[in-house]
Parts: sequence; structure tokens; C-alpha cells
Amino acid sequence: MAILEKIRNLRFKKFIVGIILLLSVWIGVLSYKIIQKKAYIWLPSYLGSTLVKNLHPDKPEYPIHIIFYFVDHFEPGGDKKVMEAWFKEYPKVVLKHKDADGRYPQHTWFYEGNAFILEEAIALRTLCSERFGEVELHFHHMRDNSNSLREKLIKTLENFNNLGFLITTEQNSRVAFAFIHGNWALDNSGLKKHCGVNNELKLLSELGCFGDFTFPAIGHSSQPRKINSIYYAFDDTLKAKSYNDGLDVVVGKDTCGDLIIFGGSLSINWKDWRHKIYPSIEDGNIDKSNPPTPLRIDHWISKGISIKGQPNWIFVKIFCHGAEASCLPILLGKELDDMYTYLETKYNDSKKFILHYATAREVYNIVKAAEAGKKGDPNDYRDYLIKPYQAGFQKN
Repeated sequence: MAILEKIRNLRFKKFIVGIILLLSVWIGVLSYKIIQKKAYIWLPSYLGSTLVKNLHPDKPEYPIHIIFYFVDHFEPGGDKKVMEAWFKEYPKVVLKHKDADGRYPQHTWFYEGNAFILEEAIALRTLCSERFGEVELHFHHMRDNSNSLREKLIKTLENFNNLGFLITTEQNSRVAFAFIHGNWALDNSGLKKHCGVNNELKLLSELGCFGDFTFPAIGHSSQPRKINSIYYAFDDTLKAKSYNDGLDVVVGKDTCGDLIIFGGSLSINWKDWRHKIYPSIEDGNIDKSNPPTPLRIDHWISKGISIKGQPNWIFVKIFCHGAEASCLPILLGKELDDMYTYLETKYNDSKKFILHYATAREVYNIVKAAEAGKKGDPNDYRDYLIKPYQAGFQKN
């Protein structure tokens, strides 16, 4: 019996040692991924906000309005095949779909302004005139100062305005635009050689920018600490990454910072274990390795961002790099078709959910309407402050 007892104890000890080794390996892999993805920047904020929401849930009343918007870091760079694909294939998909307002899915092409090619811009204008979306500004720049960047942006805006982009249809037309920074380097964040301008938020606002749509940016040091929020950032012109924190947009409180940051949802999807030993980080990115599956769509909806005081309007942002060849089969084919079918089937029943496809400009307007205390149907506020762009009414 003593010998059997020793064998049992030895086996138990080996079992415990094995568990400890497996746990150590798992912790090591998880720690590596946290460092690799730079999740340490935002993970404390995420865990803290999750705890607060669980303790003090903001329960919306049905129906919930889903404002769904798709932003594209669009950099075709003269590739004619890319533009031909979008021009020919994209309408075939979206013409089959409509939201609760009878609108086609809306795509916002943040077109690369410092690589402006007239033929590409004209093709995008045609897509806009067919009511498939709008064009906004994506801009790369390096080692600039405030003056040099201002000159570049003014020239770029002129190129866009000449085709009816980023200039409104109202009688006294004005320049207005949303922005995505190249290489995620907004306000001199991340690799400083990709920006150089500490007062970029103020500069953008002075030139007509109403909001930044750059983030989330997994794996980049430019990712803000503040996540899962639409918030006002205040520019400290003496330091970089002023948007790291800010004040949430709140119903009835006009904060008026230097720029509104429209950060998409950033979270851990505990139902998505495609990596086997750790759950997926969900940021709304659509590419070849991250197609828009029902599992992901359900997570997006459940984590939708709302304005404090208006929990019945939730904002769901997804993004892509739509000019990359590897992404085209996903963005212009069956996966995109299936995504919109799933959204319209499960999240547009008019009782629990009402679906609204929106552009970046329309999202800004709806957010500002919520801030002003407007209620009811967000469809009524698509053009609340910033009117439609001229390009949407121009035929080639």
C-alpha cells in the first residue's frame, strides 16, 4: 500500500507540475501578444470600463437604432485594376441591400490626398453620385511643421473641392471634411517621422475638419488610451498625441474641444477563439484573414458605442484598406453580400432593432444631434449641421 501511495503522490505531483508548466506557457504567450499588439496601452481602460458597465449597465429601451458605418483607408496609388473592380463590382453587391430608410449600404472612401490622381477621383465621384457613399480625406505626411503641413493640406483640399468633394451644397458652400491620418500617426504620435506636427488637431479643425476617424490602431503606439468612445480631444500644442484622453460627447453638454475622435469599438471577443489559446482582439478590421462573419457582427452590435444620455442610438464602425488586392475578394464579393444580408435580417426588424447605413459625415451629424438632445429617428439628422457634398450630385 505504501508503494501505491507513493506512485499516486508522484503522479499527482507530475500532474500539478504539468498544469503549472502549461499555465506558464499560456501566460507567456498571452504576455507576448499583449506586448506585440501594444494592448497595454488600452487594456486597463477596457477592463475598467467593462467593470463599470457591468455594475451600472445603461439599459436602452427598444427599438435600438444601429448607425452602421464603414470607413476605408483607401490608397489605390494608380492601380487601375483596383478602381475598375470597385467601379464594376461594388454596385452589384450593394444594389441588393437597403436599410430601414431605403438607403443602400454607405461606404466612406478616405481617399489618399497626397497621391491624388484625377481618373481615380472621377471614378469615386461616380460612385458617390449613385448614392453609394462619400469621399473623405486620408493623408500621409512626414517630418512636417505646422506651416508646411498647412500648405500641403490647402493644396490637397483644392484638388478635392474642384471635383465637388469636401465642399457642401448649401448656398454659402463651405469646406468640411473627416480625416484619417496615414500610418496612424495623428498629432505626431507613433513614429514621429510620419508626422512632426504637435498642433495637428487645431490645424485640421481650422481647415474645416469636423472629426478624426483614424482609430483603432492595434499594434501601434499611436493607439489612444481612451477607447470605445466618441469624444472631444483638446490639443496640447507642446506635446504629441493630445487625443490620448478627452471628454465624452454627452447629451445636453456642448463641450467643443479641438476635434471629435470617432474611435471604433476595441474589445476582446471571448467567443472567438480562432487563435486556439487566446481570444481574438476585435477592432472591426475587414481583410482576408478577418472576414465579417456572423460571430463578429453580433459582437460589433453588442459592443456598439453610444452617446451618454442616448443609449438607444448605437454607433458601429468597421474599417478596411479597400485598395489592397488581397482585400478585394472580401469587400466586393460574397462576404460583403452576406454581411449586409445578416445585418438586414437580424438587426432590422423594426421592433428590437432599426438599421441605418451612414457615411462618416452623417455619423458626425447624428452625434451632434444627440448631443443637442434630439430624439426619435436618427435618419432625420443625417444632414443636421454639415450638409451633403457637391460630389454626390455631380455626374461625370
